[in-house]
Amino acid sequence: MSEIGQNIPEFSVSDIAGAVKRTLEGSFGRVRVRGEITEFKAYGSGHQYFALKDEGAKIRAIIWKFAVPKVGLKAENGVEVIATGKITSYPERSEYQLIVEKLEYAGAGALLARIEALRVRLSQEGLFERKRPLPMLPNVVGVVTSAQGAVLQDIKTTIARRFPRLILLWPVMVQGEGAAEKIAAAINGFNALPEGMPKPDVLIVARGGGSLEDLMVFNDEAVVRAAAASEIPLISAVGHETDTTLIDFAADRRAPTPTAAAEMAVPARLDLLADLAQKASRLEGALARHMTVNGARLERAVARLPDLPAMVGAARQRLDDRGERLELALPGFMAAKRARLERVALASPREAVRLLGARVELLARRLREGLPALLRVAQKRLEGASYRLAHPGAEIAARRAALALRAQRLAAPLPGRLREDRLRLETLAARLEAVSYQRVLARGFALVTRADGGAVTEAASVKPGAALNLRFADGSVAVRADKPRGAQLDLGL
Repeated sequence: MSEIGQNIPEFSVSDIAGAVKRTLEGSFGRVRVRGEITEFKAYGSGHQYFALKDEGAKIRAIIWKFAVPKVGLKAENGVEVIATGKITSYPERSEYQLIVEKLEYAGAGALLARIEALRVRLSQEGLFERKRPLPMLPNVVGVVTSAQGAVLQDIKTTIARRFPRLILLWPVMVQGEGAAEKIAAAINGFNALPEGMPKPDVLIVARGGGSLEDLMVFNDEAVVRAAAASEIPLISAVGHETDTTLIDFAADRRAPTPTAAAEMAVPARLDLLADLAQKASRLEGALARHMTVNGARLERAVARLPDLPAMVGAARQRLDDRGERLELALPGFMAAKRARLERVALASPREAVRLLGARVELLARRLREGLPALLRVAQKRLEGASYRLAHPGAEIAARRAALALRAQRLAAPLPGRLREDRLRLETLAARLEAVSYQRVLARGFALVTRADGGAVTEAASVKPGAALNLRFADGSVAVRADKPRGAQLDLGL
């Protein structure tokens, strides 16, 4: 036993660990390991630790802080990747591990399945439903793309050729670690520009063609959510026409190329001028047809109008005739009223005479005051007829108003007014009859008058021998007065 032990070399733990480390690094060098990421953890130092596993084994992996931006994609649990790096060991724990320098998705199938799962989840949230129209002619066009490369130049050239507009560029990385966060920040930054700065009316998010892995930043959830939440209409122009990324679903419009995106953002000036000229021509033609049709309609309406000069002449003649008749009728009316008043005075009591005289004076005053007003009204009607002659449309409106007024007057309660006037007349007649001297004579009294017709109211006013007339209810008797007896008067019958 002792001889066997003496022939075996003796090593320290550090010697063995170092030998294993050198053997692993020397034997494998750089390797590509395929497996599913699990147990991922990012430390505050910036290093990332995880494990790669398959059906039968698991290996530890590390991404140093300086290598995180360069590995190509973001490490996440459950993602199947191909990790490129060096095999080494960690002597303190007697573990071997992979120092990762690059990460790639393990095949297009797995990558597409991951993209599809994210698309379904975001679609269920309703992120792809809002589609807003693009502005017809934006004043400012915002562009999110790399400052280097042909994409930006194609957009600038196309916009300058079609309709020069102000372009605001937000330069970003379009692939690699951290590119997705920068693109999302650019979209949100354009939407959050303060007042006083030119804010884009439309956004273009663009990059040239590339592999599926190169375009993965535009399938990132943060980028898709930023595009869906943008208040500014957004056009996606990522890759070639056959390439499809998730930002295309969230954008308001998808363009197959960056040049096509610029064509969508601004119209062609020549096309606008041609369209404007065509619309102006159509408007002029429509206006000419409208004027022709309405002119013919106006001529037909004028032909159906009555002879307004003849109507005005007839109205003037009628006005002159009525004015002359009024001038002649007023003296005759006054004479008739005066004669009636005299007749009433001879046959009525003093109170009735006074009332009738006051009424006659009132009617006379009304006639004197009403004649100038009537003449003014007639003059206004004549002026209105002249105005309507010069303005046919006003004539039609005046006729309609006159017909409406006449219909309103005809609709007034005429029978009621007639009954009221009749009742008022009967009341006045009854009052006049009540004070009539005929009622007094019927009760046995007599009316004593002189030869000149004056009434005798006092006996002392009658001279002896004066001729008097006694009027009874059924006739008159001539008598001669005798000498007076006290307060009485003897009549010689």
